[in-house]
Amino acid sequence: MASTSDIRNGLCIKFNNDIYKIVEFLHVKPGKGPAFVRTKLKSLTSGKTLDNTFSAGHKIDVVRVETHTFQYLYNEGNDYHFMNNETFEQITLEKNILDAPELLKEGTNVMVQINAETESPLSVDMPASIVLEVTYTEPGVKGNTATNATKPATVETGAQVNVPLFINEGDKIKIDTASGSYIERIKE
Repeated sequence: MASTSDIRNGLCIKFNNDIYKIVEFLHVKPGKGPAFVRTKLKSLTSGKTLDNTFSAGHKIDVVRVETHTFQYLYNEGNDYHFMNNETFEQITLEKNILDAPELLKEGTNVMVQINAETESPLSVDMPASIVLEVTYTEPGVKGNTATNATKPATVETGAQVNVPLFINEGDKIKIDTASGSYIERIKE
């Protein structure tokens, strides 16, 4: 058993007969009244998120997890196939467990958290950013860059990303996997 002082991003806990991963948290110490921790929890079975507030000192049941590096192989509908980089064992995960499945490129290494008690996969942590090639976008008009304007672009995985007007087809761009937003153009 742990307490609210042990709460951190990525911690997996048992709550309401389900396993949740802490996505965000904020320790709040109001001027009047007891302290509390405001959290955003993501269910690892259904993928739904919920907001919950724990009072300070509240006991939480932590799930012991192991993290392994897996390589993304391919997907069939809602099933995504990964291979353990050490044992070469393959696992299949459903789409709702993944945070940003539309940004997964074949061969990408991800961190998979596995419940140490049941040996079942809990969640997949994508790299912070990923480099993808733009396969389709409208051409930018010269002189149209006075403001912070963006246009939609399709990347090689099929995902839609808003990019600045100077990005063209064939450019490689870095994308933030947490928000799915454009970071920068990669020069080769």
